Amino acid sequence: MQKKSNSSKNILVTGGAGFIGSHVIRRFVTKYPDYQIYNLDALTYAGNLENLKDVENEENYHFLQGNITDEDFINKIFKEYRFEGVIHLAAESHVDRSINDPLAFAKTNILGTMILLNAFKELWDKDWKGKRFYHISTDEVYGTLGKTGLFKETTSYDPNSPYSASKASSDHFVRAYGETYHLPYVITNCSNNYGANQFPEKLIPLFIHNIIHHKPLPVYGDGNYTRDWLYVIDHAIAIDLVYHKGTDKETYNIGGFNEWKNIDLVKLLCQHMDEKLGREKGSSEQLITYVKDRPGHDLRYAIDASKINKELDWSPTVTFEEGLSKTIDWYLKNEEWLNNVTSGAYQKYYAKQYQ
Repeated sequence: MQKKSNSSKNILVTGGAGFIGSHVIRRFVTKYPDYQIYNLDALTYAGNLENLKDVENEENYHFLQGNITDEDFINKIFKEYRFEGVIHLAAESHVDRSINDPLAFAKTNILGTMILLNAFKELWDKDWKGKRFYHISTDEVYGTLGKTGLFKETTSYDPNSPYSASKASSDHFVRAYGETYHLPYVITNCSNNYGANQFPEKLIPLFIHNIIHHKPLPVYGDGNYTRDWLYVIDHAIAIDLVYHKGTDKETYNIGGFNEWKNIDLVKLLCQHMDEKLGREKGSSEQLITYVKDRPGHDLRYAIDASKINKELDWSPTVTFEEGLSKTIDWYLKNEEWLNNVTSGAYQKYYAKQYQ
């Protein structure tokens, strides 16, 4: 159900029913009541309107169901709502799925981004004052690191999976529209996000669910793949800062300032779960199962987030240990949400309302 917009400050958030997007929507809706926030989501498997039940009735929140690859629909809503800002999060994002269906990733992540860019360009060409296209990307575009070093904004792109290649391509198109058409943009490349509302195909919520139900914890290879972890609320804070204070045509890397080997993270998660569930110490670790490695698996990601720290005074508000504990608590308190997502029941939420 659409509510009348009383403000000229219309901002489009794509993928707003997803994991990161829902936290961004919540922050903008509650912090900026003078903005009209439009959530565009196709409600594919990773989109869940239950993530936004607490803000769905706010006067400055609006939901639009549609796909960023639908050019006619995108052009229509840009003309109707005249979005002054776009925060682009909608994407296919799971590496394993990209290996199985690379064309779907190319269509959504590349073509979808181009359709948004083109609609934004056609609407505001020669009238760029106060406008901004914010493209959220990933550290995976940089490829893999050895045992030392950090990804910087100047690191050369070297993607190794269909997912990361599709995101690298979309990054390049955003920059090309900036140079060719003077479209004002900012790009951020973030590390692995974790926190509440994450779809349980990702490591942390998947393993929480599996531990609860005494299911195996599948760890790729030897488990020594290393990732930098970023608490999703800290990411939403960073997105807020970059959107409002970032410099046009700049890239900012956003990371959690910490690295964990997968196996060490899983063991820490098991320890927390045993404590919180009142189980015998070490019982969850017995569920760990080593499985065949996936193709093109990057050894290590680690972000140098000093630029956003220096320029925008951003840094994480919680340590990984604190964030992990908060995340586990959320899933344990919201086991119905987790079960609904795992079973697919969440897809029925508001299905009739948005047909």
